[in-house]
Amino acid sequence: MTATAGPVTARAALVAAPVGVARRRRRGRSIRTGIQAAIILLWCLGPVYWLLVGAFRDPGDTFELTLLPTHPTLENFAVALEPDNFLVRGLVNSTLISGVVTAVSLLIGATAAYSLARWRFRGQNLLLGALLAASMLPGASLATPLYGVYAALNWSYSYLAIGLPYLALSLPLTVFVLQSFFQGLPWELEDAARVDGCTRAQAFRHVILPLAAPSVFTAAILAFLATWNEYVLASVLTGDRTRTVTVAIGNFAGELTGFTVTMAAGAIVTVPLIVLVLLFQKRIVSGLTAGAVRA
Repeated sequence: MTATAGPVTARAALVAAPVGVARRRRRGRSIRTGIQAAIILLWCLGPVYWLLVGAFRDPGDTFELTLLPTHPTLENFAVALEPDNFLVRGLVNSTLISGVVTAVSLLIGATAAYSLARWRFRGQNLLLGALLAASMLPGASLATPLYGVYAALNWSYSYLAIGLPYLALSLPLTVFVLQSFFQGLPWELEDAARVDGCTRAQAFRHVILPLAAPSVFTAAILAFLATWNEYVLASVLTGDRTRTVTVAIGNFAGELTGFTVTMAAGAIVTVPLIVLVLLFQKRIVSGLTAGAVRA
């Protein structure tokens, strides 16, 4: 006997059809998203991969187009780290300068961001606008006048000469990141600490700062990276004793040291930063979005 489709079977077919169409649409969107993510990943990390491949190539194979080094070697790294190339000194200087600038920027920026978020006062918007304008100043426009000022003060090529402009450029970033978080805090927690006998400074230190830890961490990473990667000011305001790592790499001319050695120097400086960002990307993103939703 042959079964005929009744009303129930027809209705089930009508319901199943839209479900199948929706499933195919979701699958198509997933495929498109995967393709787009692969293109972005290749675009962003392709140069880094080629940098690493070039760093391990034998100098005689510099212009090979193979995806892996034919004769891998570590000689390029040894040459890049030779004292005459100033790379090690640049690493030490950049670590010292970036660390100190980040610490001072957090100390000043956290208190400034707290004040801007906690109180309303005359000229507040003007101050915020000035901070935003300061963060947009190009380093090339500051290098020459700063050089003249430091020459008059006998500060040329000192750590202070490069640390002060770095601090001025990193402070706006720190203030804006932390202020956006402080604005979303429930100030009742601070008021409760004040009722329990804490001073305002103690409440800020023991209550507000622990809550702001994700944003403080984010601001620290961003300030450190911005200071570490800066080149224009460092190329003018630093000397042999205070030369930063970006200037040291800028002096690696391929015609003099070889392209593979230059790539090895770039890998030494770049890869640790990439690993740092990848390890802490969740905390960085959480810190940037922590103040997006008001309590």
